[in-house]
Amino acid sequence: MKVNIFALLLITMSFAGFSQEETPESNSVETQFDDIYRTSTTYQTYKVIGKDRYQILKKNVLDSLKDAKSLITEKESLLKIERDNIKKTKNLLAKTQLDLDTANKKENSISLFGTQLDKTTYNLLLWSIIIITILALFYFIFKFSQSNMLTKEAQNNLLDVEQEFEQHRKKSIEREQKLRRQLQDEVNKLRSS
Repeated sequence: MKVNIFALLLITMSFAGFSQEETPESNSVETQFDDIYRTSTTYQTYKVIGKDRYQILKKNVLDSLKDAKSLITEKESLLKIERDNIKKTKNLLAKTQLDLDTANKKENSISLFGTQLDKTTYNLLLWSIIIITILALFYFIFKFSQSNMLTKEAQNNLLDVEQEFEQHRKKSIEREQKLRRQLQDEVNKLRSS
């Protein structure tokens, strides 16, 4: 028992000098624990730490925990702000993507009679109409020229027939006049006789 009291007295004396010596608060908590472990005395299987030293370590650990909690709270608020920003950015991206899709759809389509047509469909329809119109034009030009040729031929035939008819009429008039003269001559001969 005397050894125990003596050991306690030694420990108290060794900590008397230690308690006045303060650890700087700039040391890390791990360093402070290591320092206390190194400078504490051993009693049987236990380490004996001075109360003052324990209070300083406790204060430093609690301050470190408080700083860590405030840092965590600050980081969590920053993280929440960043999450909100990411959410806003994603919403903006979705809206922009929708606007881009709408703009691309408008760019790649044409409104025809109130319906949206794809540009390729529109081009195919337009060129089909143009080709059909050109083919119809050629068809009507061909038919017109054919009809024109037939009309000219009919006009030429009509002129020929009219000329023949005129010649026939003239010949008929001449014949009729000849026959009248002959008749008149015969009538005159009969009167004279």
